[in-house]
Amino acid sequence: MSESGHELTSSGYVQHHLGFLQVCQTEKGTEWGPAACKGNFSTVNLDSIGFSVGLGLIFLILFRRAAKKATSGIPGKWQAFCEIMIEFADNSVKDIFHGNNPLIAPLALTIFVWIILMNTMDIIPVDLLPWLAAGVGVEHLRAVPTADPNITFGLSISVFLLIIFYSIKIKGPVGFFKELAFKPFGPWMMPFNLILEGVSLIAKPVSLALRLFGNLYAGELLFILIALLLNTGGFGAIGGGIAQLAWSIFHLLVIPLQAFIFMMLTIVYLSMAHEDH
Repeated sequence: MSESGHELTSSGYVQHHLGFLQVCQTEKGTEWGPAACKGNFSTVNLDSIGFSVGLGLIFLILFRRAAKKATSGIPGKWQAFCEIMIEFADNSVKDIFHGNNPLIAPLALTIFVWIILMNTMDIIPVDLLPWLAAGVGVEHLRAVPTADPNITFGLSISVFLLIIFYSIKIKGPVGFFKELAFKPFGPWMMPFNLILEGVSLIAKPVSLALRLFGNLYAGELLFILIALLLNTGGFGAIGGGIAQLAWSIFHLLVIPLQAFIFMMLTIVYLSMAHEDH
């Protein structure tokens, strides 16, 4: 465990692994690294963006390939897998969404598969990718995009904008305002209604983002702490190996579960946005 040739303490090891590949603009020009970019509003986490975009492209390429090579006969394993995923997302939408919008099922499939891919990066050994990055001169690298609140809030705010868009489109500006101002206590309690409904509306993207971020950040942090045990040698390494195996198995449940929750809540929120009564 070293950084720039110096031995890292346990706390330094954790902090190093929680550091992003960041770039920002300062008075000195373009700066790199968490230390230089701390508190800078122009900071961009290049690793989070790179991994999330890359995994999204992998999803698009692989599913497009399956669609182009689809056959009506006996499907191959990959085609069968894609059909299972598509049918799962489609059935989830049919069970919950009561409107008529061809966008919702593709959106649900995209959210579910994309978040699963991003979450799965947490299974990769925590030292592997940072070690490879250090070999090419990159000091910090985090491989789990959903452990970055910027990514999870980007996803949730996108869903939130769709909620607002369809709420206004289906109900009209006046209808949407009435929904916020006249419920649940009628027009005479409009200020109180606006506070309650406004908080409820804002809580949707916040809860979506923080739930996904919190679970994946905690999972990543625990993997880092387990890696500390593995690096101690002796009985600590044996205990760390057992903990690594146990947590990895448990995390295989967390990865699809968090994607499923995000997808289902997205469908529920968009279904509520399409209700015009």
